[in-house]
Amino acid sequence: MDAIRQTISDPARYFALLPAAGVGARMAAGCPKQYLPLAARPMLWHAIQAFERAAVIERIYVVLAPADDYWDRYDWSALTKLVVLRCGGASRAESVTNGLRAIAGQVAEADWLLVHDAARPCLSGALLDKLIAELAADQVGGILAVPVADTLKRQTEAGRVRETVARAGVWAAQTPQMFRYGLLRRALEQADGSVTDESSAVEALGLSPKLVASDTSNLKITYAGDLDLAEWWLTHKAG
Repeated sequence: MDAIRQTISDPARYFALLPAAGVGARMAAGCPKQYLPLAARPMLWHAIQAFERAAVIERIYVVLAPADDYWDRYDWSALTKLVVLRCGGASRAESVTNGLRAIAGQVAEADWLLVHDAARPCLSGALLDKLIAELAADQVGGILAVPVADTLKRQTEAGRVRETVARAGVWAAQTPQMFRYGLLRRALEQADGSVTDESSAVEALGLSPKLVASDTSNLKITYAGDLDLAEWWLTHKAG
């Protein structure tokens, strides 16, 4: 923790990194999920735009699969902070790790990295500002998340209810997940294959990221029906 505390007093910059090398198999779409049309743009455009609007964000890194042939079909010229990295891996953790390695000469150890899902196109400026404000002086970093409201069930192998899981104190993780570059890279380099997000890699170091309360508008597009809700939200917000 001494090394982490030392970075707090250092001047820090803010960067966004979006892993976008996945295929979105659960959507059963004809293209990778991040390129699905949403409010007259590919979904990924909206996820990037949230950081383009934020003055504090200096650069936005998008990690693509090396063989991605969809990116060049779209016009990204309005996104002036954008840097494309064609080093995506087979998993989210691998894509983020590869991205962090690729920008090693451009980002300092103490700089903040905000890792965001390419499939969360509705991130608001208010939530982004809130995350940055609450974590700017934090010793570890943290994530946007919402307390779980639904009753949780654990299933049997036969697909029946085995038990009800207590939801008190349980939160659903969202993104962005915000950590210092040096800490995040070290956490991911040491992580095993079980980590599903950046926070879990940091937790494996024995640290406790902060939970910053979000809301359900910052939804993740997982199934086809989610697109309609996202379309409504983006249209409503623009209006």
